[in-house]
Amino acid sequence: MTYTTQENGVFPAVCSLDCPDQCGLLLHKKEGKIIKIEGDPNHPVTKGNICNKVRNMTERIYDPKRLTHPLMRIGKKGSGEFVRISWEEAIATITERWRALIDSDGPESILPYSFYGNMGRINVEGMDRRFFHRMGASQLDRTICNSAGAVGYSYTMGGAFGTDPEDTIHSKLFIMWGINTVSTNMHQVVFAEQARKNGAKIVVIDVHKNQTGRWADWFIPILPGTDTALALGIMHVLFAENLVDSAFMGKYTVGHEELREHVRTYDPATVSAITGVPVEDIYKLARMYGMTSPSFIRIGNGIQHHDNGGMCVRTIACLPALTGQWLVKGGGANKGNKGFLEHNKLAVQRPDLLANKQTRVINMNELGKALLDTKPPVKSLFVYTSNPAIVAPEGNKVRQGLAREDLFTVVHDLFLTETALYADIVLPATSSYENTDFYTSYWHHYIQLQQPVIPPYGESKSNTEVFRLLAAAMEYDEPVFRDSDEEMIRQALEGHGNPHLEGITIETLVEKKYAKAAKTESFFSRPLPTRSGKIELYSQAMAEKGLPPLPTYTPLVPDGNFPYMFVPGPNHNYLNSTFSNNEKHKKMEKIPRLHMNVEDASASGISDGDTVRIWNERGECELVVSIGENVLPGVVVSQGLWADAPHSKHYVNALTPDRIADMGGGATFFSGRVDVEKVIR
Repeated sequence: MTYTTQENGVFPAVCSLDCPDQCGLLLHKKEGKIIKIEGDPNHPVTKGNICNKVRNMTERIYDPKRLTHPLMRIGKKGSGEFVRISWEEAIATITERWRALIDSDGPESILPYSFYGNMGRINVEGMDRRFFHRMGASQLDRTICNSAGAVGYSYTMGGAFGTDPEDTIHSKLFIMWGINTVSTNMHQVVFAEQARKNGAKIVVIDVHKNQTGRWADWFIPILPGTDTALALGIMHVLFAENLVDSAFMGKYTVGHEELREHVRTYDPATVSAITGVPVEDIYKLARMYGMTSPSFIRIGNGIQHHDNGGMCVRTIACLPALTGQWLVKGGGANKGNKGFLEHNKLAVQRPDLLANKQTRVINMNELGKALLDTKPPVKSLFVYTSNPAIVAPEGNKVRQGLAREDLFTVVHDLFLTETALYADIVLPATSSYENTDFYTSYWHHYIQLQQPVIPPYGESKSNTEVFRLLAAAMEYDEPVFRDSDEEMIRQALEGHGNPHLEGITIETLVEKKYAKAAKTESFFSRPLPTRSGKIELYSQAMAEKGLPPLPTYTPLVPDGNFPYMFVPGPNHNYLNSTFSNNEKHKKMEKIPRLHMNVEDASASGISDGDTVRIWNERGECELVVSIGENVLPGVVVSQGLWADAPHSKHYVNALTPDRIADMGGGATFFSGRVDVEKVIR
């Protein structure tokens, strides 16, 4: 299963980035090197269109700063002083230190830290899980991205099931809610543009008029963390003006009568005072939604990164049930479609290897606390497919923890990242184009196979290979640690019990490169995986957990006496910290900016183009301010996670809280407050 022996040609591939589109690609090779990356025009969803991030991926693969061999630290943590060592020395050093820690402090003194820098299923959640389960290390609760919203959506719908994106070409109304679709889900834009040619309207609700807001037919600015109230205000109007589908609610939902009474208190005047959305716009939006069919809501990640993020997504997910849009082709909503592609994770991850070990669980959003305050202490950290020194909240606390001299840290990555600078051992990682893996989109319905196109760069190794080496050195002799990548993919595609993956095998994927999950006629041809089997507008399961059983607006947690809500969203040319260290992508993105309302700037004596200090009790950073009407008064927005550079102060996650959201252990990146002042030099 490899194309690496062929020096020249065009070879199929998959985009490995943590992005809903998961594009099909074609890699052009000349003399054994990838010289061009383009979209696969035959892919049913992405159809040859790719973003600039991936179009310029060769700049990242062959970046001269890419790691080629293992390193050992010889200087102070953070200094970047390393010497080259062999893989044999690296593995021996790591396992010797771990054996000693297990003997002295127990296996829970060791903590893996990873996320989805590579979305390949066996490389990001396969052999690594087996290894740390067998060890009995502290478990990481991987909740930094979509967990709050996933749990909230599941309370309403029972799982990660939504409208097929391909059907949205039939939609007549798109509501892009809390998602910068142009920058983070470009093929949904393509489908919306097809529908727009047939008269569809596009509404964007967000805290920042970014590229998606400018693309919309109607942009609705909203105060951060108040989206639940707006959704409830829409419900108020829908019920009051009889714009609901009573027959659908009667057959397919529970709690609609209770919800009807509950939303009486969320009248447009009350909701306007909370959200900053004018009363007349609340009526206009509700009537547009209630009178247009098919209508489709694309629910974004941003809105769940608040203290009330889980409830926010749960509430928005109720809207299509009120109007019966789930039974209309192109109607409904999409938060994610992972449920259609759910593979056999038990076989891949082998949680049975934990046996009866009573291991603690550490939330990845609280890494700073875990490294500084957890008792008994974390003594070793193994970081892969993530860069917590940039991406984790309350970042100064994280870096203080990483700087502990008694913390033995290993980082497996393609580059000497901000996190790797604190490592004792750094291991070079392969790119996805050097690996065998399979991919499951969390937006469209296709599963895809990646076969290696180029050999490993330098001495780099894949995650699966590293953990096989570590298992052998730790003398874990169970056969599961000798499974090949192909065998693990086969295990994932067998015994999953998912009817949507019926008939899809590794042989299917080798032959066709991708396959679509089988569809039932509708979600409602069988009971939903909720307790009632229906859409739960009233959730008894939530009531039993002490949560409001009906959609309810709860204000954000107070976050210091600072005048501005601070939202550090994504930018167009990076994906989290990926690409932020590559010169090509930095040139495309230009400079980091802070977007500020003209009224606030005028009152503070700040002019467009000024450098400003943004600060709170957690830290500070400096950005160039962009003044205008793109955000509401009292709100400031930055975009992108910019890599550290000499004398730069762009570390926005120094400002973000590490509080935990209302559901799923989620992050609250967007619920922080700051002050802003002009820098006088």
